Amino acid sequence: MSATRWNVVVSTRTDTTLRKFLAERGGRRGDLSRFVEEAVQAHILELSSSEAKAQNSSVKARTLEDAIGEALDWARRG
Repeated sequence: MSATRWNVVVSTRTDTTLRKFLAERGGRRGDLSRFVEEAVQAHILELSSSEAKAQNSSVKARTLEDAIGEALDWARRG
């Protein structure tokens, strides 16, 4: 997997808390990067989900269920 280097700034408190958290779990080299990667992905998923819910708030539940069912059928065939 290719990687991109980020330079980010966090509070000293956040840094200390996260490093202690990782160390208590037997922290190894690369754990900080993995943690940040997973946190970013989880947050993007959460935001995307919230946006989708807001966009579909006026759609009837049955209509959404039908659309989801069609998408799952298509994915299973593919």
